[in-house]
Amino acid sequence: QVQLVESGGDSVQTGGSLRLSCTASGHSTSTTNYCMSWVRQGPGKQREVVASIFFTGGKNTYYLNSVKGRFTISQDNAKNTVFLQMNDLKPEDTAMYYCAAGPRTGGSICNRPDFDYWGQGTQVTVSS
Repeated sequence: QVQLVESGGDSVQTGGSLRLSCTASGHSTSTTNYCMSWVRQGPGKQREVVASIFFTGGKNTYYLNSVKGRFTISQDNAKNTVFLQMNDLKPEDTAMYYCAAGPRTGGSICNRPDFDYWGQGTQVTVSS
């Protein structure tokens, strides 16, 4: 059974930074063709995949357009942990952030929130 535990959410002001962590148990975060992703859901909004990392012989990443250049996803084998470094945060980044994981199918770039495993979420609030 895969378990995902997130941490790092907080309240910050516009322009601030946060680093979210997702520690996995029951599965390696560096498994080939396996999505490790961050998904967020803001108030009254649908879930959207913010960033994903997956390995197909090499490392691949996906980013939501609105976070490109501000957010960075990374993975630490030794800690079996995936991180999301978030810089230059904006009020529209306010959301519950979930770590999610699951097998990558076909040519997926892990950009759809239809993963098998989910963490409990960590709240990020950005005030203006």
